[in-house]
Amino acid sequence: MVTRIRARETTLVLGAATDPGPAREQNEDAVLVVDPASPEVQENGVLLAVADGMGGYRGGEIAAQLAVEVLRDRFYASPIGPADVAKRLEHAVREANERIFREWESQGEEQLMGTTLVAAVIRGESLTVANVGDSRAYLIRAKRPTQITRDHSLVAEHVEAGLLSREEARGSSYRNVITRALGYRSKVDVDIFELRLMSDDRIVLTTDGVHDVLSDEELAAIVLAAEPERAARSLVEQALARGTHDNASAIVAWLKPAVLPDEDRTRTDEQSNRWIVVLIVVGLLVFVAIIGIIVMLGSTG
Repeated sequence: MVTRIRARETTLVLGAATDPGPAREQNEDAVLVVDPASPEVQENGVLLAVADGMGGYRGGEIAAQLAVEVLRDRFYASPIGPADVAKRLEHAVREANERIFREWESQGEEQLMGTTLVAAVIRGESLTVANVGDSRAYLIRAKRPTQITRDHSLVAEHVEAGLLSREEARGSSYRNVITRALGYRSKVDVDIFELRLMSDDRIVLTTDGVHDVLSDEELAAIVLAAEPERAARSLVEQALARGTHDNASAIVAWLKPAVLPDEDRTRTDEQSNRWIVVLIVVGLLVFVAIIGIIVMLGSTG
């Protein structure tokens, strides 16, 4: 999937990829990329999301799909102003939680299901992120990755408390124990983050099937090496190659400058080379003229 939308001096380029992985019968991840050309986007912004479902047979798949469907429906329920994006996004996530909770509650706890959810809204130069669980949002700026979201997981709490290093957490057998998810309770706390974007920024959403096996630096290197569609696919492929046992999903968004820095340098270099050629030609003509004058003076004498 490749979609583009122009905003001022940048073009928003999007790509997404998902794979069930080698050990799962079905893909319990859900990916949402709203078409930037749709009228609703012009009013409310571009909505992106990944969800990682959990539950019994098909329960996780249903929960993840419900999460992104309700999220989209509620977020675009009516036009909103720029100041209302965070509130609308949080409300949409809470409604997704209630919808999943009601889905299994009437059938008993044996049908318990839930899902993580990380969602991002890009509206001009503003980025709003909502998160529940351990799916992540990253910002890559000046070639450096920064994790925007905080994992709601047992190992993340241990890292924050200084009981585990990030490297130890990556290999912990408890890394998949999450402390917050959609669908397990009737109410849920939602983390909201708001950032101002810059030209050439990249935003990355991933499920743990990707970031559990790739370091932040590896993730950034892959994203910076290609356009979003190829980058998203490469993230998933590299996760599979590293031996992930989970579903793997990624969304990559790039605020592509209208003129890339490398293109600027190339154009400058080309112009410099043209001037060098001109100066060389002029120098040769002057040299030939001087030689001609010397020869004429010699023959006269």
